[in-house]
Amino acid sequence: MQPLPVLSTAPLFPILDAHLLALLRALDPADWERPTLAPQWRVRDVALHLLDGSLRTLSVLRDGHFGAGSPASPAYADVVSYLNQVNQEWVLAGQRLSPTLITWLLELSGPAYNAYISSLPPHAPAVFPVAWAGEQTSLNWFHVAREYTEKWHHQQQIRQAVGQEAPLLTAALYHPFLSTCLRALPHHYRNVEAAAGTVVQLMISGAGGGTWYLRRTAAGWELGTDYTGAVATSITLAGEVAWRLFTKSLPRQLAAGYLQATGQTELAEPLYSLVTVMA
Repeated sequence: MQPLPVLSTAPLFPILDAHLLALLRALDPADWERPTLAPQWRVRDVALHLLDGSLRTLSVLRDGHFGAGSPASPAYADVVSYLNQVNQEWVLAGQRLSPTLITWLLELSGPAYNAYISSLPPHAPAVFPVAWAGEQTSLNWFHVAREYTEKWHHQQQIRQAVGQEAPLLTAALYHPFLSTCLRALPHHYRNVEAAAGTVVQLMISGAGGGTWYLRRTAAGWELGTDYTGAVATSITLAGEVAWRLFTKSLPRQLAAGYLQATGQTELAEPLYSLVTVMA
């Protein structure tokens, strides 16, 4: 089994931005008020959240300005509580902004954000770890890939609300999203017991999909590709909804209709609860 390669997602951010700006400029006023998969957030709220992500990164990481405070502790629950609070505060304040102004601010801040992301040395330690993958410290390339999944899935929430999902479901843009999210699998399976050498195969359909293998070792679970041996469990997941499953917007009862498992099917159960957002 081949280990997963280091991801290089920084060049993809300007492409995502171009798709987003073209989409937002084409929306009707009523489209901005459509509900999205993000609980209690409309299209305008998700667009505001994307803007906040860029501005907060520039303020905190580039400029060292922690004006919004910090979590009560590094504990996962405290970080999630803090993020939920600052996210909601920003969205409430942003109700004063028009769709035209939100779009303009996204256009204005995007290049500065992308330049900062691209400036980070890939193998240097990141300021913030990728907590949903179970890491206490992360390298910048993984931090940047995590930021890519944020930008990708929030834009896709907007696209899902207005019926324009296809542009982000290409191999070039969707596969890096999936490949980043699935790096949480070893941590997510850490309490799943199986004999050493047990392998779970995961196939995600569609242009951006692929095949990954999760193997149990004496030290835990490891994720890779290009495995040719026997598998204990084979899982097939529909690519068009995989992003929703991994971002907590596809309930278990609906997800079951898009996932098929053979072999030791109990080893497929943890996949239903894989979450690659701070929630």
